Amino acid sequence: MADVIRVLIVDDDALVRAGLGMVLGGDPDIELVGEAGDGAAAVQAVRALRPDVVLMDIRMPRMDGLAALEALQAAGSAPAVVVLTTFDTDDHVLRALRLGAHGFLLKDTPPLAILDAVRRVAAGEQMLSPSVVKQLIARIVHDESDERRRNAARTLDTLTPRERDVAEAVAEGRSNAEISGALHMSVATVKTYVSRILAKLGCANRVQVAILVHEARQA
Repeated sequence: MADVIRVLIVDDDALVRAGLGMVLGGDPDIELVGEAGDGAAAVQAVRALRPDVVLMDIRMPRMDGLAALEALQAAGSAPAVVVLTTFDTDDHVLRALRLGAHGFLLKDTPPLAILDAVRRVAAGEQMLSPSVVKQLIARIVHDESDERRRNAARTLDTLTPRERDVAEAVAEGRSNAEISGALHMSVATVKTYVSRILAKLGCANRVQVAILVHEARQA
């Protein structure tokens, strides 16, 4: 992670952009590099500005956040994206996480929590609290097909037992430090395991690992 975290704000509401800008602007470790009012402008801004983190609304005109996220992932070397929403049980949130978002924030999240989220995703962590993980489990159990669950289980079977332990901990929303303490390994070793798991499972980030684990549990 760079010494200063470069952040792009994407939202069609100018007041939301201004509010987030004030929150981010007060932190010396974070640089607000730009703003965009829709997904199409966001894709262009990411190419031009190369932010580390993007805070992006889901519902926007011209190109919504989901389409923008897909475009960024397809282009490769996408920044860490945290989606912004007004509803924590929105179907669009789960779709965004499947597409590669590193987590999500409610728009009424307190300023300190927003800053913490930016730091965490810039460091490669996920932005899913235990309460959010429980909601995802409930949604996955309700919505997923048996075939998708079986495919998830087969994919996880490619992991070694120790890799599976780390993946399960990631699925519970634990940080690298928490996994280190629970599994009695160094943080550096945890990071190595997480990188290996991402590659084996074909996941873009830890959130996608968490979703895959929860799908497999229902198989």
